[in-house]
Amino acid sequence: MALVTAFAAVAACGSDADNSAAPSPAGPHSAHAGGSSAPPQPLRAGERFVELRMAEAYTPAPPAGGGSDEYRCQAIDPGLTKTAFLTGTQFAPENVAIAHHAIVYAVPPAGAAAVRKQDAKTPGLGWQCFGGTGVAGAEVEEGDAAWVDTWAPGATETLLDQDAGYKLEPGSLLVLQIHYNLLATDGKPTGSDRSSVRLRLTDGTPRTRELETWSVDAPTDLPCAADESGPLCDRAASIADVTKRFGPDVGEMADRQVEECGRGVPKPGDTQSCDHEVEAPMTLYAGFGHMHMLGRALKVELNPGTPKARVVLDVPQFDFDNQRLMKLPAPVEVGPGDTLRVTCTHDAGLRKLVPQLKKLPPRYVVWGDGTSDEMCTGIMTVSLRKS
Repeated sequence: MALVTAFAAVAACGSDADNSAAPSPAGPHSAHAGGSSAPPQPLRAGERFVELRMAEAYTPAPPAGGGSDEYRCQAIDPGLTKTAFLTGTQFAPENVAIAHHAIVYAVPPAGAAAVRKQDAKTPGLGWQCFGGTGVAGAEVEEGDAAWVDTWAPGATETLLDQDAGYKLEPGSLLVLQIHYNLLATDGKPTGSDRSSVRLRLTDGTPRTRELETWSVDAPTDLPCAADESGPLCDRAASIADVTKRFGPDVGEMADRQVEECGRGVPKPGDTQSCDHEVEAPMTLYAGFGHMHMLGRALKVELNPGTPKARVVLDVPQFDFDNQRLMKLPAPVEVGPGDTLRVTCTHDAGLRKLVPQLKKLPPRYVVWGDGTSDEMCTGIMTVSLRKS
């Protein structure tokens, strides 16, 4: 897979990359209560804060089919008139009783029209979404938006190096996804929320490194558990269902990944991996992993099976609600001839434990955008080297 731009498929920038006090994962889908955000660290030379708030208060409601969770996306215009670099992000929940976690996406000007169109055609403030922006033309998986921050209770500011950041051009938008959890109120609406997000921006210098992301993924071929059965436990039927829900581009992903990873046929199982060749000289600075509700663990290895083998990203206990950026102990230089291998482990048994899944029929899980589908993506934050 080729390098993509700074607005690429970023799977999760969680709490502050330099923050050792980030909350420990509590499981694949923890039910933590709300908590306030810590104050940001002081501004560095050339930086400024930009405070942005939801356009209006929103009162969440549980899904029509039952449950206690709502994932709501809203567009926020930072009003940029000149190019800036995003060097830090901090989400600030207003109603901590119902704000379970939040994700901040950056959408470049090319995807802004699609976001505005989605917003305009959906009644009320924002639109329903899960695992991404929910907007064709501004999806992280397609390289059309960047996942620049994730907030969970206890998280502080996501702070990047002073001379490294995501490039934001005039016309860029932010999409703010908030997961509202109404478990404490038995799924009944309770109060409104008008949260905000603080951006740390700089005009940059000749030394500022423009961060890009390299997305490395592996197939998801998770069969139904031994004690499960049903029509969607058939792989072909499950792919047909994904295609019906999300269109042929997403529906073809399962077989396309098998082919791209050099496999003749799918290999059903809990753990899948895929090797990706490095095509250009670059420096790896940080990384994070993205899966959905059935994710257990994710790892990215450099040059596996060789004397130069090393693990560059290790998420031994994946938590969907705490997908945080992990800064590497030291930058890693890679280039043509090197290989990155991503490996993911999923657990079909979690289907009976996760509230969003336990009422759904069992299925053979393949790549897809929905709550009941899965992904396996390792995202490395990189900067291209000129030589």
